[in-house]
Amino acid sequence: MGVTALVVRWAAHRPHVLLVEIPGQWTLRARVERELATRGWQVASSPAGADVLAVCGMPGTELSAAVERVWEQLPGPRVRTAIADGSVIGTALDDAAGTLIDIHRHRDDARKRRQSPEADDAADADHHAMGHGGMDHLPTDHGTMHGDHGHMDHGDMDHPYTDHRAMGHAHTDHGGMDHAHMDHGDMDMAPAGIALAQGAEDRDGLEMDVLNVRLGPVLPHWPAGLVLACTLHGDVIGEAKGWRVDAEHLPRSSEAVATAARQWDHIVDVLALAGWPHAAGQARRVRDALLTEAADGDRVMALLVRLHDTVRRSRVLRWSLRGLGMLSVEQLGSRDLPLEWAGDTYDRLLNRIRHARSGIGTPPPSADVIEALPGIVAGLDVAAARLVIASLGIDVALGGQAGQHG
Repeated sequence: MGVTALVVRWAAHRPHVLLVEIPGQWTLRARVERELATRGWQVASSPAGADVLAVCGMPGTELSAAVERVWEQLPGPRVRTAIADGSVIGTALDDAAGTLIDIHRHRDDARKRRQSPEADDAADADHHAMGHGGMDHLPTDHGTMHGDHGHMDHGDMDHPYTDHRAMGHAHTDHGGMDHAHMDHGDMDMAPAGIALAQGAEDRDGLEMDVLNVRLGPVLPHWPAGLVLACTLHGDVIGEAKGWRVDAEHLPRSSEAVATAARQWDHIVDVLALAGWPHAAGQARRVRDALLTEAADGDRVMALLVRLHDTVRRSRVLRWSLRGLGMLSVEQLGSRDLPLEWAGDTYDRLLNRIRHARSGIGTPPPSADVIEALPGIVAGLDVAAARLVIASLGIDVALGGQAGQHG
């Protein structure tokens, strides 16, 4: 075995996997996450840090296009695998691991990528469509979260990058912006396919930079199949519009309520986005135990109680989430939204833990919650908006009506 092969095997012993969840397939994605943890593999937070792209379920037309854009953003060596159901998880990951150390395959892939005209075409398309396919946003830092969490070690609360490259920006539309006063001429508004911010009036009537970005549909700790097109004034969301991809063929969950395991899955999202990986890992273990038919009831209850106490005692978490995404009962009632959403992100997190601990499910909302999202996230920065949306526990395959986008 040569030196190159040894280095490749060493580098590939802990692959980083970017997961794509198809709406209605959250249990499959959770089972894949559990298998990754068992193998010691890592879940990637963006295409830039991924070795493997794993699609959990069968995507529709729109989501397939988004997956293709994400695939093009993975650096080599890279591997792509489709996981249609739980019976093929182990085989699919084994095949991915074997392909990842295939040196000749990756050399061929690199040559094809260099010779492919698609990159130049994409840059031209981004220029004409004023798109943001190549945007790379700097990390959004909640970096003051370093306080005392009692006996818990919360000192490593690292916040993942808010990386929009996995969010499907390739067709960002500036149609609602007024460019009449601008002379585009021969100016390159998207050098190397990276769109630049434009000027527009902010809420005070002053001109400032405005950038149109899309969150989703491929984004960790984000509702599967949801796209939120945002107009950013600086780093603040001024306007937004949400929709579901492949809405006409959206699978419907048979669950009448969100089960306890699904509740803990949403709790994982909030804790992970809040920058507390240790607590998120505990919540993930609770979720995985609840998804296992042979789970030890006493052990699961012990985990539930311990995590609930840990979250309640965390002063840093309470300080970080307090006042974020405040919703009153009156606001919720007027929009026909679940009253369980009352309060701020911290309140919703504790309520969800209490419901999950007691086994109480939450009924699907009676309104199309996606239509209400623009009003909820307006005025928030992107990182805060992701936290607020995670706290709502939205499942596009459970309740609401399929939204369309124009």
